[in-house]
Amino acid sequence: MDTYQHLKTFSLVAAAGGFSEAARQLEVVPSVVAKRIAQLEAQLDTRLFERTTRSVRLTEAGERLYARAGGLIEGLDELMRSVGRDESKLEGHIRVMAPTTLTMTRLGEMFCEFLAQHERITMDIALVDRSTNPVEEGFDLAISGRSATYEGVVDVPLCPVEAVLCAAPGYLERRGVPAQPRELIEHDCLAFRPTGPSWQFQSNRGSITVDLRPRLMADDNGTLLRAARSGLGITSLPMYVAQDALADGTLVQLLERFPLQATWFRAYVPRRKQATARVAALVDWLASRLQTR
Repeated sequence: MDTYQHLKTFSLVAAAGGFSEAARQLEVVPSVVAKRIAQLEAQLDTRLFERTTRSVRLTEAGERLYARAGGLIEGLDELMRSVGRDESKLEGHIRVMAPTTLTMTRLGEMFCEFLAQHERITMDIALVDRSTNPVEEGFDLAISGRSATYEGVVDVPLCPVEAVLCAAPGYLERRGVPAQPRELIEHDCLAFRPTGPSWQFQSNRGSITVDLRPRLMADDNGTLLRAARSGLGITSLPMYVAQDALADGTLVQLLERFPLQATWFRAYVPRRKQATARVAALVDWLASRLQTR
């Protein structure tokens, strides 16, 4: 287990940027940390850190090792926890990125249910509406409605997202009801910043893309919902956001003959986290509940 201990120490030094902070986290004196690093460098026959009186910096070899050591350590930790213990008792910390409105309306409740089922799990949830690489941001899981591809990241489909074009009756009385997508250019439109000022529609003749000049762009769908209800313009919203307003008549669905292009909510998981039991369990939990609500 010396190699495991040395790798774990190495990763902590690299993350902390110094021996003292790594020693504090390991609850040992700095000289123990220095000894472990020296032994690991001797074992690998290469220097892993460039040392100065004030800091340590990874060498090229150290950077290569650091890029892979985290997954190795976590995999071994997961194995050690599972041996001789009920595997249904998940434990550990999960860092999640998720969209603001979806979390406030649906995911928040699901995260709480998951935590209630697994008392040894802790969770850190960041509300982020942009497309972000979870590896670069240090997260175990990112949930997004935007299609993206990242090196070292796998994406897992969670549920389809039905979008609806809608506006308040008062706005339509003032400005008229568009009969086809290209007429939207003449209207006040309210757009979701992460997906940009273009809307894509489906028709019998194929896809139609409309480039807008939005009166309002916002980072969250809650703001767009309020703006549309106030009569400020036409907007595209996920059905789970718009359904109550459509039901009570404060919003009216438009262009039903030209449905907006469907998208999917996906879980983006770093490949090295894919086999981590607690992360895989959370992804399965979200997929099963999102597809039934």
